[in-house]
Amino acid sequence: MDPERVHHLALATLETTSRFPWLLNLLPRISDQRLVREVFGIRFPNPIGLAAGFDKNGVALPAWEAFGFGFAEIGTITAQSQPGNPLPRIFRIPEMEALINRLGFNNEGVEKIGVRLERLRQSSRWLKIPVGINIGKTKVVPLEEATDDYLESFRRLQGIGDYFVLNVSSPNTPGLRKLQEKGAIGELFEAIQQQNLGKPLLVKIAPDLTREQVDDILELAKEHRLAGIIATNTTTDQQTIPEEKRQAGGLSGKPLRTRSLEILRHIRRQSSLPVISVGGIMSADDARERFDAGAELIQLYTGFVYHGPGLVREVAGSLVRSKK
Repeated sequence: MDPERVHHLALATLETTSRFPWLLNLLPRISDQRLVREVFGIRFPNPIGLAAGFDKNGVALPAWEAFGFGFAEIGTITAQSQPGNPLPRIFRIPEMEALINRLGFNNEGVEKIGVRLERLRQSSRWLKIPVGINIGKTKVVPLEEATDDYLESFRRLQGIGDYFVLNVSSPNTPGLRKLQEKGAIGELFEAIQQQNLGKPLLVKIAPDLTREQVDDILELAKEHRLAGIIATNTTTDQQTIPEEKRQAGGLSGKPLRTRSLEILRHIRRQSSLPVISVGGIMSADDARERFDAGAELIQLYTGFVYHGPGLVREVAGSLVRSKK
């Protein structure tokens, strides 16, 4: 079956299940004080999060808490609704535990998602774990108007999310990665922070940046009082996979592990900003490696696709055992 169809079917099931708290309560919860982390002023019941991209429209939030995640990040959300890139646009490489996607920020737009989240927040089903909101640029908006586009999304959702992430690193929106350049990203940080009423603001960076480019972003993040860095997004470098498996889009999963870890270690050498590490975390050993390298939190995406909710519990159990 087409991977995207599988994804939509799974999300639809989880969306339905999320309406019945008693059903979700049948799942054993992960609860251990040794897993609690406080990062950028937010209490996380455990340091294992769902990465952005899985639940773009925020339709299944209660399910992520039930699966044991210590936080969930929705999005990427854009100011205008958009269908994303043409199908097919998700490709599995199971023998390498890898995915290539070129989705292109397909989402319902900030207004519709905002209404959904407000209704959930006002209900008894709102989560006890932090919810991050990842925002990006609408595809049809010119790069020179990107800051205003991000601002529209941030203003609409600021009262809902626990933290916010500026996605300037997806390879699937034409020109988006140019926003990682020093002048453009500094302007974006300044504009958002001028409107920020106290929510932690992070930036998600690409694994394909040079060390000098990473250092420029770290310097600007510190200057504009960002709360942290998410490292990393998917990579456009597909040299690690067979040529016949390559597709236009971003590569994630096990082939990204080494580069994502390198970026994390570089950030740790250069900065004291908290880092959420994501990319190629496929096992409990991978997760411990990220924490040993200095990550405050981690996120799962492709590992969750291949290994399911059991991976969350495997990582949590490993972390608890390591603290005995």
